[in-house]
Amino acid sequence: MKEPILITGAARSGTSMVAGIIDLCGAFGGYTSPPNRNNAKGMFENIYVKTAIIKPYLRSIGMDPKCQYPLPDVNDTPLPINFREAIEINMIGEGYDGDGQWYYKDAKLCLMWKLWNKAFPDAKVVIVRRNTEDIVASCMRTGFMSAFNSSINQRKVGTTSKEAAWRWWVDQHLKRFDEMLSSSKMNVRVIYPERFLLGDYSEMYEVLNWLGLEWNPEVVNFIEPKLWKAKKKKGLI
Repeated sequence: MKEPILITGAARSGTSMVAGIIDLCGAFGGYTSPPNRNNAKGMFENIYVKTAIIKPYLRSIGMDPKCQYPLPDVNDTPLPINFREAIEINMIGEGYDGDGQWYYKDAKLCLMWKLWNKAFPDAKVVIVRRNTEDIVASCMRTGFMSAFNSSINQRKVGTTSKEAAWRWWVDQHLKRFDEMLSSSKMNVRVIYPERFLLGDYSEMYEVLNWLGLEWNPEVVNFIEPKLWKAKKKKGLI
């Protein structure tokens, strides 16, 4: 079985869009989360891995299963027994043929990157980036991003407002990205999907080539409705 493509980044950064493109271009993701009111195209997260492996693990170490607050200590995330095997068995059971490219997307992954690196040392990792203030604004208006509605949690991270607390949360992700990029043990690429707004797909082409996937023209139809809405909001059209 090939090593996976791992897709991560702070929530509200465009990880679902990037995972959807990778899916359209031929990688296997298994049974993934369907569209919902927060993401009309779907989240592209494997349902079983997320709900039966990752969230129970986070609960077992006393962390928020959504990885909003509290966050796991990247240096204290022991590798569970049969972690890799359980994920691979699930993918095969959901239809993976054992030969092609396969992926797992999870914004929480970067906060436990050492665990994933131990389990899949030869994986190719895609980090999705977005401007901090845009992530904060998205968190503020997204219902399920709720950890810092609590003033208690705000104070625990040394802030006095929800906005400042989400900024702290983004900063924790940025620290993990720096660690991943500087680690000699990880094969990592970074992509900024916001550049699609300007019609610049060059990073996506490069990442797909690196992953051994071919560009699917349907990608444009997949992302264009989102881009049109975003361009209008930013005054680009």
